[in-house]
Amino acid sequence: MRSCLSQCPNQDRAGRVTLIPGDGIGPEIASAVQRIFSAAEVPIEWDSVDVKPVRQSDGTMGIPQDAIDSVNTIKLEFSLYANVRPCKSIEGYKTLYDDVDVVTIRENTEGEYSGIEHEIVDGVVQSIKLITEAASSRVAEYAFKYAKENNRHKVTAVHKANIMRMSDGLFLKCCRDAAEKHPEIKFEERYLDTVCLNMVQDPGKYDVLVMPNLYGDILSDLCAGLIGGLGLTPSANIGTGGAIFEAVHGTAPDIAGKDLANPTALLLSSVMMLRYMEFHDQAERIQNACFSVIKEGQNYYR
Repeated sequence: MRSCLSQCPNQDRAGRVTLIPGDGIGPEIASAVQRIFSAAEVPIEWDSVDVKPVRQSDGTMGIPQDAIDSVNTIKLEFSLYANVRPCKSIEGYKTLYDDVDVVTIRENTEGEYSGIEHEIVDGVVQSIKLITEAASSRVAEYAFKYAKENNRHKVTAVHKANIMRMSDGLFLKCCRDAAEKHPEIKFEERYLDTVCLNMVQDPGKYDVLVMPNLYGDILSDLCAGLIGGLGLTPSANIGTGGAIFEAVHGTAPDIAGKDLANPTALLLSSVMMLRYMEFHDQAERIQNACFSVIKEGQNYYR
């Protein structure tokens, strides 16, 4: 399980954060973030939850029940409806592109990932794509709110309504309705395949992109590849009652414990968390320090 941090709003000024280090390289990159927070004097109280498998009473290996309960509470109570991934070129980390600055906002609760599947007859399986007006409107409204609060100028709705006229058509309608409420933000509609093509040709065409669940899962990784990979890409899951910030890369067990793991993704995710908690000064200082180290090019890790 990868590392993540969760935070509930409306708490006292000394923020309380649940830290799930995970396994593999998770504990060491989580420890790096904690040390940086301490050096920056971030007023955080950590509540660490261990999700490493342990031997159960019946002899099997499994995640501790209190960890399962904690994660289930996060999922149910926070209603994490928007996955937000900023992808911006980092000076000092050479890639094929040096002008990437896009944000993918993915509807996080339904679509093809609703888990509604069944076997009709032997050899024939049906999967249902669930799209609701409520969920689509919520994430569309969030995309425009994010654009406004972060000095972004354009929101692009990514869809395949030309093929899935009802499901993606409903999602697109909700995006259009949200756009009418925010005339100061430019709005455009683009097919998913067109966006993928344009993204690898000229990523500067895009600013904020909002899309259904499956499209966001794929397109967000494509954008991460443009700036150097998942090891450099922060991620946030925003909900109505709180948020989770995580590194979306793997656990890299082959280098675990060797002090080779790159903590950048989790560190930049924690910067997003600090901004969410309105610790803007600490967020800016930590982000600037991170980018300065990468720009120097002296300390690269996997």
